[in-house]
Amino acid sequence: MPDLNKPKIELHLHLEGAAPPSFIRQLAHEQKADISGIFDADGGYDYRDFTHFLSVYETATSVLRTPMDFHRLTLAVLEQSAEQNVIYTEAFLSPDFCGKSDLSAWRDYLAAIEEAAAIAEQKFGIVMRGIATAIRHFGAEKAKKAALCAAETQGGFITGFGMAGAETVGKKADYAYSFDMAREAGLRLTSHAGEWGGAESVRQALFDLNVERLGHGVQVIDDDALVDEVIAREVTLEVCPGSNVVLGVYPSLREHPIEQLRARGVKVTVSTDDPPFFKTTLRQEYAALADVFGWQDDDFLEINQIALSNAFCDEETKASLQKRLTQT
Repeated sequence: MPDLNKPKIELHLHLEGAAPPSFIRQLAHEQKADISGIFDADGGYDYRDFTHFLSVYETATSVLRTPMDFHRLTLAVLEQSAEQNVIYTEAFLSPDFCGKSDLSAWRDYLAAIEEAAAIAEQKFGIVMRGIATAIRHFGAEKAKKAALCAAETQGGFITGFGMAGAETVGKKADYAYSFDMAREAGLRLTSHAGEWGGAESVRQALFDLNVERLGHGVQVIDDDALVDEVIAREVTLEVCPGSNVVLGVYPSLREHPIEQLRARGVKVTVSTDDPPFFKTTLRQEYAALADVFGWQDDDFLEINQIALSNAFCDEETKASLQKRLTQT
């Protein structure tokens, strides 16, 4: 069994989706908000399928109303990640959830999140960067507002722009304007693709949005030529195996294509996505991959090196993290 306590790099983590259920219940209690019906008998999040998951997700995040709520959330999530010995994480932050994509309000929320991240770095040793994220099923016009928020606040902390949400809404070309705006502002680009929309979703992300990373991206395995395109473009996949299995993208980890993708030469990383929703941790993800595919320390070091090389942070930060990643 590999050493699961070694330092880890995580590239695909939704800040709101990483909120512990106990944290959300506490906020709801403080606000006297009724969010009944989103928890199971054990106190975890409860949903039937991906569509219902999105509904439960948005109900849970409805109690995140103020910059201070997000300050508290960021500290809670980063402490949770640090317990997994994650030394660097990139979190998806939605301007839609932080001030409804109003630029002035977004700046206030972002300041609170960044302040909490600085505290967490000092207390727990974890470094965080933010990827401002449009929500696809909110539509292309709202995505433009999210992209403007991202472009106006890009810099040391906000280093990327992405898109999450239901892949079945519209086409990726509908969001090209937003991605062009973010690119021109100097932001790095990623998009959820190939989780539900099949290989065609990946094709659109590559050719219409010209992203350098893919959130999930695993359904590219269904198109050999497109796999070659991903390799040729040196696109990195932010793979979340546990999430894919729980949501039914694949029936089991054994049938998940992560090992096939690695064998083909695709740059693969491992993340948790929305860990409490999928009742997982990064350590559990690693343990499952070791059990099913026989991954050892060298395999995990390789995927973490890939993650660090393709992280959206500056070179100085990468150099510092590299020393921590390879320490014995």
